[in-house]
Amino acid sequence: MGLLVDIESSNGIATITLDSPGNRNALSQQLLADLHAALDQAERDAARVVVLTHTAPAFCAGADLKERSSGIVDSTSFVRAIERMGTMSAPVIAAVDGPVRAGGIGLMAACDLVVVNPSITFAFTEVRIGVAPAIITAPVMQRCGWSKLAGPYLTGESFDAPRALDMGLVTHVSDHVAVTVDELCRGILAGGPNAVANTKTLLRATHSMADLQTMSEALFTSDEGREGMAAFAEKRAPRWASGSVQ
Repeated sequence: MGLLVDIESSNGIATITLDSPGNRNALSQQLLADLHAALDQAERDAARVVVLTHTAPAFCAGADLKERSSGIVDSTSFVRAIERMGTMSAPVIAAVDGPVRAGGIGLMAACDLVVVNPSITFAFTEVRIGVAPAIITAPVMQRCGWSKLAGPYLTGESFDAPRALDMGLVTHVSDHVAVTVDELCRGILAGGPNAVANTKTLLRATHSMADLQTMSEALFTSDEGREGMAAFAEKRAPRWASGSVQ
């Protein structure tokens, strides 16, 4: 069997594609291993943005139930994938043009930005097969309040993209997912690399005022901060656009 996840890197953007259409990109051990290998490659390439996309027909159907029913229940690789996408310095954008179910929602929710087609549906189907959305609750609850999750969690009902946006589960609903993702990539690449990485940390964690003061002062006195302020004063583009400032 070939790779179930592909990666292409260009101009600071690593595009990672879930490519197991036969089982709707279910989270098999091989797919997860290939996903980790792709994330390793993105980090080696010093990607400044990671786009997580998929082949049709689905973004991700959740756990590979055939594999699970055979006795393979170790979720370590899935947990590590969720943690990695949250802690890697590059922002991760999910580009979703197909339905998402169960564990697939957790994978999607672990991304920093989530762009979905308005026709997409979602469902936490775990209760309908006698389990619970345990692992994925960590990234999902970081995005959503429990009250808006209660109905979908407890019933397994399907819900649409506008409701997902209202819940906070996704960040963008777009008729043209690829176009919106490209615009977001351009916006991220326009920022300083260290500034973007630190801003992701701000969004992801709780900090004391002392921590925030330390971060702010370190960034203002960094090479990147000095270059950004000089570029602003001189009315020019900052040099990190060509990769010269780290």
